[in-house]
Amino acid sequence: MINVAFFDTKDYDKLSFLKYGERHDMQFRFIETKLNEDTAELARGADAVCVFVNDTVNAAVIDKLYEYGVKLIALRSAGYNNVDLSAAYGKIHVVHVPAYSPYAVAEHAMALLLTSVRRIHKAYNRTREFNFSLNGLTGFDLHGKTAGVIGTGKIGRIFIDICRGFGMNVVAYDRFPAKDSGIHYVSLDELFEQSDIISLHCPLTDETHHMIDAAAIDRMKKGVVIINTSRGALIDAEALLEGIKARKVGAACLDVYEEEADIFFEDHSGHILNDDLLSRLISMPNVIVTSHQAFLTEEALNNIAETTVNNISSYFTNDGICDNELCYRCDSIEHCKKDRKERCF
Repeated sequence: MINVAFFDTKDYDKLSFLKYGERHDMQFRFIETKLNEDTAELARGADAVCVFVNDTVNAAVIDKLYEYGVKLIALRSAGYNNVDLSAAYGKIHVVHVPAYSPYAVAEHAMALLLTSVRRIHKAYNRTREFNFSLNGLTGFDLHGKTAGVIGTGKIGRIFIDICRGFGMNVVAYDRFPAKDSGIHYVSLDELFEQSDIISLHCPLTDETHHMIDAAAIDRMKKGVVIINTSRGALIDAEALLEGIKARKVGAACLDVYEEEADIFFEDHSGHILNDDLLSRLISMPNVIVTSHQAFLTEEALNNIAETTVNNISSYFTNDGICDNELCYRCDSIEHCKKDRKERCF
């Protein structure tokens, strides 16, 4: 039996994982706390650990897991910026879920956009108090506007399709443009200059860290709407706040935040929020913040559980070979040069 320790577990995780775990002779140990240097001890006796986006899997944590005999780190997410892959190489294999429901994230991005530009959140609060005034609720048509999409993987391309359905013009930027996609690619500077709405759908890397900073915002149209459903650190939150205060940024729709690790996924309603920057962003009338919930649909949760369990099973029953392993030594981390026919190490 394969013993798996789950960190940062919520109730909505358990049902799907238990369903698939029973089919693969796995024993799950659900742990509510996040994985870090202080909690790695809880992984003793586990063959694998399953982690989420706000777990800390740095070199120190990896060394401890390796010492405890953990053989596999299974991310139940697509992103892996919280894992030190170089430290894991040669010690512990790492797998992820490359796609679970790109529709869920793309649809949430559009939901945030529509809510913001049509002031739906404000109208909802008003009518609950029987205030049916329309003052201050004027929005704008999406039809004919230009959407700039940064990152044209599966989620980005679906978001582009949604935008086109609204009659929007779309320009895109990606370091690796999708061939024969019919997408109109431009440089990043051109995207900033042309777009009425900018939506981020790219991974967090050293190159994309704070790609939306003060200089980028300065190149954007006055009144631009910025959407981020990818990773918080793609945006310099301080620069975003200054852009909002200067009336350069017309609205921000954020499902992620750079310093979300100790805040998101938890109920802080009875406490004073210590993050002054997030408090100021939330206080702005043209900012919508959701708590990293873009992935949260029944279909996505089911796909995440199924793929994660299959990843774990594949590793332990297929001589350490898994289609979704992250290969640190390969030029493209997600695409193994060995074509998944032999172990990475």
